[in-house]
Amino acid sequence: MTTTPEQLPSHDPFGEPDPAGFLLRTGAQTRLAWLPPFQSCLVSKYEDVLPLLKDPRLINSTMIYLFEQLSPEDQHKVRHVRRSIDMWMGGSTFENHARFQKQLKSSFSVSAVNALRPRVRELTNELLDAVVDKGSMDVRADLALPLPANVIATMLGIPVADRELLRNWSHNVLQIFQQGTMERLLAGQDAIREMEDYLRPIVAQRRTDPRDDLVTMFTEDEREGRITEDEIVANCVMLLFAAHQTTAAVITHGLALLMQHPEQMTLLRAEPDRMPSAVEEIVRFDGPNKAIARHALEPIIIGGHHFPAGQGFLLSLQYANRDPDVYTDPDRFDITRESAHRHLGFGMGTYYCLGAALARAQVDECLRIVLDRLPNLRPAEDEAPEMAPGRQFGHIYDKLPVRF
Repeated sequence: MTTTPEQLPSHDPFGEPDPAGFLLRTGAQTRLAWLPPFQSCLVSKYEDVLPLLKDPRLINSTMIYLFEQLSPEDQHKVRHVRRSIDMWMGGSTFENHARFQKQLKSSFSVSAVNALRPRVRELTNELLDAVVDKGSMDVRADLALPLPANVIATMLGIPVADRELLRNWSHNVLQIFQQGTMERLLAGQDAIREMEDYLRPIVAQRRTDPRDDLVTMFTEDEREGRITEDEIVANCVMLLFAAHQTTAAVITHGLALLMQHPEQMTLLRAEPDRMPSAVEEIVRFDGPNKAIARHALEPIIIGGHHFPAGQGFLLSLQYANRDPDVYTDPDRFDITRESAHRHLGFGMGTYYCLGAALARAQVDECLRIVLDRLPNLRPAEDEAPEMAPGRQFGHIYDKLPVRF
């Protein structure tokens, strides 16, 4: 018998005083819940979330479920955003995702990423050189954002002089996914259009002047009929945005966690070889992706409940990564945790994050250098952190001031 919304506990995450803590609270209370604002079923337990991430009967709808909450009039206003996102890898169709992932996989392999580590170290040191004499910085603005932004821009072949411009555009694109106002959505749409207009001449240039970069690789696929110019531009926008926003969040949240747990920071300084494990624990404990949306192509059973084709689901990565049935003392941040690598912070299955290895490498190298060069790193006493605006699950730092 098909499960109806009335048969599940109903929760409105944005009707509560602390929406940032909603996923952890709700997961502790119930295995499944109905979320009226999303017309979706929230799935929280690790034992349910993991197989659903791998289930081919579910397609990714993380990019579009926010748009579907808008009125038809508002959806029309931001139709260009929807059209662009539909072409992204990880967008609305499995076929497009698989096609783009195959094209990009070799460029984001562990061996390809390890070849970038010297450049990551070089960039990290350059960014710290710019602030070290001041004795202070905003972790997000001065380090966490420019490091991965420069790395992915290098991979795409974007001129150095234009990279600050791309960072500003990416900031506005991020607002599309933060449950903000229509004004923020329109600002994100303007940024996408401007990025696309900027990228088209670069794509045209690579057709006649190929280089060792991802844009050239895309144009070679275009000649073979495997991709269109619109898809090239859309996926370059996606890479410029997603590849550095995720890494920036892990670096920022990682340093915040280490400062909140000074005994862990002391241990990591004394034993830097623990860094890979520390990175996994950071993503498990407070990763950038708190929940992802899925859409059922066929009927599906979860925890004895029968759901029809077309049902929407929100998979709680945040709670699954703190599930007490999987992790001992899950709310404790512990860089020595042997099971941290089991986290679902980068997804799993077909939609596993293509840039996971790149993110891990950048966070690893960056935090090693920061902890080595800034032995007195601490939160700013006279300036509080700021969280990103908009309604969202979990918290995202907009500003993290530190002193050293």
